[in-house]
Amino acid sequence: MSKIQIISDKNNRSSNIKRSLVKILKRNEIKRSNLIIVIGGDGFMLQTLKKNRNSKKSFYGINSGNYGFLMNKYSSKNLIKNLSKAKMISISPLEMTVSNKSNLSKKHIAINEVSILRQSRQAASLSIDYGSKKLIKNLVSDGVLVSTPAGSTAYNLSVHGPILGLNSKKLSISPISAFRPRRWKGKIVSDRSKITIKNLNAKKRPISAVADNIEVRNAKKIIIKTNKNIKFNLLYDKNRSLQKKIKIEQIRRETS
Repeated sequence: MSKIQIISDKNNRSSNIKRSLVKILKRNEIKRSNLIIVIGGDGFMLQTLKKNRNSKKSFYGINSGNYGFLMNKYSSKNLIKNLSKAKMISISPLEMTVSNKSNLSKKHIAINEVSILRQSRQAASLSIDYGSKKLIKNLVSDGVLVSTPAGSTAYNLSVHGPILGLNSKKLSISPISAFRPRRWKGKIVSDRSKITIKNLNAKKRPISAVADNIEVRNAKKIIIKTNKNIKFNLLYDKNRSLQKKIKIEQIRRETS
C-alpha cells in the first residue's frame, strides 16, 4: 500500500490539523492507497492540484480556510471512517491559450474558471465565438467568465451565472457587468466547445486573462477548451459530496 502524502498550507490552523492528522494516521490503517491529503482552503487545493496535474493519485481536501467548497470538514473523531468511505469524482480542467500583444503564447489550466477582465478604466470590447458559431460580435463589459461545473458556484455565481450540475457536460459563459448589449445574460455551451475570445481594441482597451488565479496581461486572443486528457480525482465524505454541495447552492439560489 502506497504511503499517504500530506500537503498543508502554511498557517497555524493548517499546521495544527496536520499534527493531529499525523497522530491519527500512525494509530490507524487506511484502506485506501495513492492518497494525497490537502489541508487548506479552496485556493490552496487548486494550487496543489495544478502542481500535481500528472499524478494518478486521489486528493482528499480538509478545510482550514473560510468557505472550503472543494474541501471536506475536518473531524478527528470520524476521519478514518470518512477517508475509508469517501466517494471519488473525476473532473477535467479548462485549458487557456493566450496570445498577447507581442504575439507570445502562454498556456495555463483552470479548474474553476477562466476570467477575462478589463485591465484599465476603459471597459473591455470583446468578440466571442464557440466552435464555428459567432456568439456575440461586440461585448462591451468589465469582462467575461468561462466556468466549469465545479467552478460554477464560485466567481461565476457572483456574476449571476448559472449553476451547472457536475455531470452536465456543460460550460457557462457569463458576462461581467455587461454595458452593451446590456440584456445579454450569457450562454451555456457543451464542454466540448472551443471558445475563442478576441480583444477588439487591444491598444485602447487592454485586458487580462486569468486561469483561476494565474494572470496573463495584455491578452489579444484567448482560446478556451476542456482538456479531457487531464483528470483530477477528488474524494468527498459520503454525505458531503461535491454534487450535493452544488445542489444545495442551486436550491439556495432558487429560494433567495
